[in-house]
Amino acid sequence: MIINFVMKLVAGMALMLLVSVVAILFDGADRVIHARMQRRWGPPLFQPFYDILKLLGKENIVPRRAVKWAFNGAPWFAVATMLLIFLYIPIGSLPPILGTEGDMILVIYLLSLSGVAMAVGGFASGNPIANVGAQREMILMMSYELPLAVVATTMAWVAYKHGVPGQPFSLETFIGVPMWGIVGKMGLLGLLCLLVALTLVVPGETGKGFMDIPEAKTEILEGLIIEYSGTNLALLKITFALRALALSAIIVSLFLPWSVGRLVNLSGPTLFIVDFLCFWVKVFVVQVLGVTFIRTAFGRLKIWQASRFYWINVAGLSLAGMVLVSIDVIL
Repeated sequence: MIINFVMKLVAGMALMLLVSVVAILFDGADRVIHARMQRRWGPPLFQPFYDILKLLGKENIVPRRAVKWAFNGAPWFAVATMLLIFLYIPIGSLPPILGTEGDMILVIYLLSLSGVAMAVGGFASGNPIANVGAQREMILMMSYELPLAVVATTMAWVAYKHGVPGQPFSLETFIGVPMWGIVGKMGLLGLLCLLVALTLVVPGETGKGFMDIPEAKTEILEGLIIEYSGTNLALLKITFALRALALSAIIVSLFLPWSVGRLVNLSGPTLFIVDFLCFWVKVFVVQVLGVTFIRTAFGRLKIWQASRFYWINVAGLSLAGMVLVSIDVIL
């Protein structure tokens, strides 16, 4: 019992360190690709590492009008909730560290808690500009929660109806049996709608591209993080990178779970290593499509336009996918 707990603790700490490095590295790649798509040279690949290391050595400045415990605690709580998500996500052929203790419902709650924590930090700063950014963060979060919940519940329902082994809401279930192979033609169209809807949630979750509304550098000067500096700002930068990585990893687990190692008949440690590397390649591709391409191709929306986009367009697409999959299961 104690040995099992210690092993999970060590594995969890190692995984948290790994995903933090990968998230920052992918953020650097995002900036490079974004610049090249705009025919610019762009920053070095490791620029986010330099920025975070520099911030870690700076002083934390707390505004006099701030609620200090909430202002200082929000970045730590936000980054902790994001790191916890990866303990419930299977990575390649490796099962999740806490796969038996949580499911997609818990993951959605943790995603929401991260956004709420950042909004609380903005409200607690006492800055009116940060207050506006925090309000926008909450509105945006409430807008994309509906399609996110529809996708999660629909996928779980399909797994349950088709008798897929394992818990319907567990991400590990979808790794073992990809949904694309057990549904009919109408179900394939429905799954495609759900995949597109969940991919469109990524910009809202990360606050980048046409969903760069809570920060909006040219409008509200970084918004809810305007008063942050030093270690607190470094933690928020890591949180933003982790949010993009986490949602991309969830998309891969739900819709792109195929094992390359098993496809070429590998086994043992080689299988785990190949699938581990292929998992992060798939996550990177999803992040490029869901974040980099969209933020390069489209300008920022207004908050009411973003809310309408998620409540009507993306939610409608996810509901259409749910209906198509349901009809496929019934027929």
